[in-house]
Parts: sequence; C-alpha cells; structure tokens
Amino acid sequence: MLGSARNRIRIGLIAAATAAMAALSVGPSPAATPGEARGDAAWANCPNGYVGLTYDDGPNPSSTQALLTALRAGGAKATFFIWGQHAEQYPDLLRAEQAAGMWIANHTATHAHLTQIGEPAAYHEIATAQSTIQRITGQAPTLFRPPYGETNAQVKSDAARLGLAEVLWNVDSQDWNGAGTQQIVQAAATLRAGGIILMHDGGYQSTVGAVPQILSGLAARGLCPGRITAGAGGTAVVTAP
Repeated sequence: MLGSARNRIRIGLIAAATAAMAALSVGPSPAATPGEARGDAAWANCPNGYVGLTYDDGPNPSSTQALLTALRAGGAKATFFIWGQHAEQYPDLLRAEQAAGMWIANHTATHAHLTQIGEPAAYHEIATAQSTIQRITGQAPTLFRPPYGETNAQVKSDAARLGLAEVLWNVDSQDWNGAGTQQIVQAAATLRAGGIILMHDGGYQSTVGAVPQILSGLAARGLCPGRITAGAGGTAVVTAP
C-alpha cells in the first residue's frame, strides 16, 4: 500500500509539473537554477528500473527549446544525439541543451550513411562531429549513434578510436515516419527496464507533445528516465542519472 501511495504521489507530481508546459514559451529559456521546482522529486523512486529517452538530429530551432521545456517541466533528462552541421548552425541551442542538464552525444557531422561511404570518410564524419561538439560545449561526448542505425565492425572501430560507445535502440517511436503524438506515446509504453527509445529533435510537434504523457506513463509503471553509459564490452546500458 505504501509503494502504491508513493507511486500515485509521483504521478501527481509529474502531471502537475507538465501541466504548465502549454503556457510556457518555446523561445530560449534560462538554465535551471539550484532549487528550481521542476518535479525532480517525482523520480526519486524507481522500483522497476530505468529507460533511455533519446532525441536525434538536433539542435533544431523548431523543436529543441520546446523539448527542453517539456522535459524540464517533468524533471526528466534525455540524451540528445547531435548532428554536427546543425550544431555549427545553432550553437546556442546546443549550449541550451547542456545548460538544461541533458546528455550530449555524437550523431556524425552530416548524417551520412557510414557503411556506404568508406574510409577514411566514415571516421572523419564521427571525428568532425566530436570536435565540433567539444568546441561548442567544452566537453567531449562519450556516446555515438550511427545515422539510420547503420553500423558494422569498421564503424564500431572508428567510434572506439574516439572513445565513443555505440548506442542504438530497441523501441522506434516512428516520429520520423509521421507518427502522431498518441502513436509515439504508445511506442514508449512498450519500454522495459534498460530499454532505449528513438525519437527526434527534428521539428516534429507530435514528438514534443508526447513528452508529458511519456513521463506520466513511465511513472505509472515504476520506471524512470535514466542515463545511457558504456557497459562491459562497450555495450550501452541505462543507469540512474
């Protein structure tokens, strides 16, 4: 009964925090300040483990700030896989992601088909994005996602040379394929402990709109948004933030 009561309190905290989302501007927002009430307490108890929320292809002026607003309203963190050329175009948005406490990862410079372009082009794609992100944020990513999920032994080797662990996914939101908000929420509902969902910072308002329901759904199932790290053998694992 006590666990059930805690779970109801947690869901209520998330709902209250995310309810304000629609009233907030999607324009630039300041970084969180110590003690800021964002519903963080809602994720203090995670009886059924952690899952990885990921967003590819940003930063994007049509969606990045809105995603940050929604995630911060629910006290949640996610991993943003950065398209290097977009980081060059919108460095302030990349810094906003960092300031909001999100995890920044490598998604190549131009979103190329790495298994098709050969070497050293594939390595250069990853290395260029790595240097771009480090220059803008002051920190070097530790995670890498190949565009389209296309990988092979050489791509894995290229990433490893740069100190990067490869991260794929086991749930595809299909937001890139026109999925609506409810379809994205339904996809997230299939996440289990240790799972990673693919979403995009690609200007899709359906993806932004799904955030509050995804967070409420995770809370209802005793799951929390976690941090993706490199496990044994470079395999991606999801842990406590």
